[in-house]
Amino acid sequence: MTTVVVTGLGASTPLGGNLADTWAGLLAGRSGVVLIEDEWAAELPTRIAGRLAVEPSEHIDRVKARRLDRSTQIALIAAEEAWRDAGFGFGDDNPIDPYRLVVSVASGIGGLHSLLDNWDAQRDRGYRRVSPFTIPMLMANAPAANVGLMVGAKAGVHAPVSACASSNEAIAQGVDAIRLGRADVVVAGGCEATIHPLPLAAFGQMQALSRRNDDPAGASRPWDIGRDGFVMAEGGAVLILESLEHAQARGAKIYGTIAGTGITADSHDIVQPNPTGEGQSTAMIRALKDAGLSASDIKHVNAHGTSTPQGDVTEANSINIALGDATPGCVVTSTKSMTGHLLGGAGALESLATILALNTRTVPPTINLHEAEPNLPIDIAANVTRSLPAGDLAAINNSFGFGGHNVAILVTNANQT
Repeated sequence: MTTVVVTGLGASTPLGGNLADTWAGLLAGRSGVVLIEDEWAAELPTRIAGRLAVEPSEHIDRVKARRLDRSTQIALIAAEEAWRDAGFGFGDDNPIDPYRLVVSVASGIGGLHSLLDNWDAQRDRGYRRVSPFTIPMLMANAPAANVGLMVGAKAGVHAPVSACASSNEAIAQGVDAIRLGRADVVVAGGCEATIHPLPLAAFGQMQALSRRNDDPAGASRPWDIGRDGFVMAEGGAVLILESLEHAQARGAKIYGTIAGTGITADSHDIVQPNPTGEGQSTAMIRALKDAGLSASDIKHVNAHGTSTPQGDVTEANSINIALGDATPGCVVTSTKSMTGHLLGGAGALESLATILALNTRTVPPTINLHEAEPNLPIDIAANVTRSLPAGDLAAINNSFGFGGHNVAILVTNANQT
């Protein structure tokens, strides 16, 4: 079976406008969650969010930005950084056969700002004020399509939509494209931009969001007994996937290997996870089987860990079911404690963090964990970084989404010592 490696990484998140600043923020245990000071948030029960550390306008000129939803702007920024990080150029400097290049970039919700802003314009000022670019801005495949245009991909441009599991599913589809011989290189990842009154109100009505408006940095607290919901965030991340043969032929640096993927569906409830954790644990077990590894090989899990009362407990138990006796030897963390929840972009960012954790042998902390839920069967990197051992390493990143979507991505450190 073809080995799929990671040769480029890019990000734009609440912790930084690029990969280096985002990773430094994660290692420092710094929160990117802030108070929303806009007038529109004043009456909302939740007035906190993980907003981008660097505005897209610092990277994309005003004329171009007017034709792109904020989610697409984020995807382009992350994809360009990852593409350049992999050593590729653009236009005549792009050495990739376009019919061997795939894009798989997801968004769970898509161009929400473009849809709602243009509806406001039509309602308040008439249909002539609706942008002619509204449809190509709001469609869920807009981030993928624009990334495809940027790199010239002609072997396929894909945009899986599976709520908060979307970008990990995009990575899994990218792995499949290379293994099936459809591509040598895949631009894979995801993005989201939904810091807007409607989704904040809607999630608030579900009682899903934290209401710690007086303590934004301390609001996202996975596994803490005081957790009261997740914190919505915006941002995205992109990985460049490549066949090992192709990467070695051009002398590319290799961050790690996507060794296995596992996908399941709960078919239990449109919102709540199956409390048994069966679908989640099966996704992890399938990723292990796909990679040809055993539970004892897993030394780290970057959990979905959203900071919701039911979700955190279910996932802790599902990790224990999947890893069994190997659970105590595995360090678990939730980087959402720092970034908030990027929804459709979460999996890509957390897969990126998992790869870097193995690459640097350092697990970012779960911050705000003051008193853990009793009897959790997992070893959490609570409030401090944790070191990983020398030698070959393997780790799993979990993403779970409304609708019962479960995706586990298994990565290894490419035999680095």
